Amino acid sequence: MQVKDIISRLRQLVWLDELTDLPGWRVRIIRISRILFAVVRDVAEGQLTLRAMSLVYTTLLSLVPLLAVSFSVLKAFGVHNQIEPMLLNLLTPLGEQGVDITSNIIGFVENMKVGVLGAIGMALLFYTVVALMQKIEMAFNYTWRVSSSRPLHQRFSDYLSVLMIGPVLVFSALAFTGTMLNTEMVRWLADMPVLGFIIESFTRLIPYSLIIGAFTFIYIFMPNTKVKISSAFLGALIAGALWETAGYLFASFVASGNYNQVYSAFATLMFFLVWLYVSWLILLTGASIAFYYQNPDYVSSPRREMILSNAMREQLAMLVMSRIGKRFYQTKPGYSSKDLAVALKMPLDVVERVLNALEHKNLLRQTNDKTPLYMPGQPLDEMKITQVLEAIRHAGEDSHINPGRLPKDPQVSKLFETLNDNLAESLGNQTIKQLVVDRDQS
Repeated sequence: MQVKDIISRLRQLVWLDELTDLPGWRVRIIRISRILFAVVRDVAEGQLTLRAMSLVYTTLLSLVPLLAVSFSVLKAFGVHNQIEPMLLNLLTPLGEQGVDITSNIIGFVENMKVGVLGAIGMALLFYTVVALMQKIEMAFNYTWRVSSSRPLHQRFSDYLSVLMIGPVLVFSALAFTGTMLNTEMVRWLADMPVLGFIIESFTRLIPYSLIIGAFTFIYIFMPNTKVKISSAFLGALIAGALWETAGYLFASFVASGNYNQVYSAFATLMFFLVWLYVSWLILLTGASIAFYYQNPDYVSSPRREMILSNAMREQLAMLVMSRIGKRFYQTKPGYSSKDLAVALKMPLDVVERVLNALEHKNLLRQTNDKTPLYMPGQPLDEMKITQVLEAIRHAGEDSHINPGRLPKDPQVSKLFETLNDNLAESLGNQTIKQLVVDRDQS
């Protein structure tokens, strides 16, 4: 059997099975396989790597202002000296070069006199920091399929609150942990065989726990959407393991010293850029895992974005209107987008695109519930089937891209006029209500 046949067989096992008819253990294996496939696909398509590279550039511009803001806040609490050990820990995979980079960064931060910058300098300082946070949010929003970012006023309030309070809480937790581990009672317990092993293991796990905790917080806070703690923790757990593994491999690579002879004085900068890129890519990969774990409907297809034919979109729109119309006449609650995706056995993003097209033409509207439900936007006894078809056929058109921009051809124009006339004559004034009532009577 060739490799191509094996891959084809695996795709059939993972994507073509109806999960409702399978035993529980197989459903779990297929879902894990789908999430793994989707994450690898997202990385291979290049969008995550492009965003990771963009964040490397933004980080270089904003790192010193970011640390200057944190340094100023921590200095008020007398724990500003902890920034250097934190940077050393983050740059450990760079070896001795990490020490040099940390020393240079701390030198830049200490030379930056925040108090003498003036109003314009302070404004630029905070703008640079907020711009970095906004860039990070945009990368996470892409991963979470969120189209809108935080409003401007919310960016400043949210970002600066985290930058002011976050460092204090982190270093307070570190100080508390260090103090607790150095008490006489803990040292006395550490001398015991069993408890000593447990305390030693706990001490070794503290750095990993801090990384996972930091990643979890980032996954919950940065996307402009609600992220469950369980999803964020799973993504952080896997990303933390990847980050530690990548750090060990990168440290081994740097220790080999082969590239120092090639890049000479530029080796330190090159390794720093590569490590920043790897770190951001791992962080975005963990966010992708958290997203697919929280939204399993998005891994019901091997493609990130399904491309539907016109015939498929039209039929899907009619099914959506038919089901929503039936619920309406039965005086039952409407469908959510997720309920419709399950009922129609289609990926959620595909159904949402059709719903957005119908909502844009006021054929549907959303309720104000916590989980919005879809209701008819017009009386169903006045809503013509041709209106629904027209809404789908013209979805995505705007003032710049529309049939009016195409060259005029009398024969082609006459052909489409005939098609539209035949469609209108065939369907007549048939309404969505008639479609729903006829189906119920049959």
